[in-house]
Amino acid sequence: MASSSASRPRIQAAFFDFMGTCLDWCSAVTAGLPSTIPETERRDFALQWRVSYFRENEARLKVGLPTEDIDQTLARTLDRMLESDEYASLASHFSPTAKEKVIASWHEQPAWPDVAPALQQLRDLGLEVFVHANGTTRLQLDLIRSSGLQFDLLMSSQMLGQIKPAPEPYLKGAGLVKRKPEEVVMVAAHVSDVRGARAVGMRAIYIKRSTDDIHEDLSQVDTEFDVALDGMDGLAEAVKIL
Repeated sequence: MASSSASRPRIQAAFFDFMGTCLDWCSAVTAGLPSTIPETERRDFALQWRVSYFRENEARLKVGLPTEDIDQTLARTLDRMLESDEYASLASHFSPTAKEKVIASWHEQPAWPDVAPALQQLRDLGLEVFVHANGTTRLQLDLIRSSGLQFDLLMSSQMLGQIKPAPEPYLKGAGLVKRKPEEVVMVAAHVSDVRGARAVGMRAIYIKRSTDDIHEDLSQVDTEFDVALDGMDGLAEAVKIL
């Protein structure tokens, strides 16, 4: 855990990444994949699909492409995986209906058990809590309903006009809720998200989840970030000392 400065302003708001950080996307997507594929293979496929999605976002951001509907990105990366040498043997399991079903599974995800208590504890401290995540507003509305979580506002990359970790969505999000970046803490299970938030002056808490950053070297996160936690137990206490 990095040390904090007593001169920093009080944190007024917490921005949460959504899928992975707050939601167990992997179990939902694994269940949505064709049941004719063994479960261990389905989980591996889901994990690699998620990596492909992030890489696609990185590539789009690098060349300045605008945001697009996440369903389109997921459909394109799914097709690319099924055309690859590694996963071509699974292509026969994916009828058009099966593809539609698994894309839809991204819209219905359960919350990790430690999230709802953490949100309430932050509210008890007087913080406002917001979703601040890549994806569409429709996706976030669906996920709020399926997860049962409650936030003060949902901010999607579609709404903010750019995908993270570009600086614009962090700054625009803070501006929308009338907070300075240094009054906001970003909570995310993605190294790139935490780094992006810190680059614009936000404080940040990295949440370690088994489903995310599977190809990242996490050996340095405890010293690189303000706080790195194994899940959200203790989140409120960590925010107090930032």
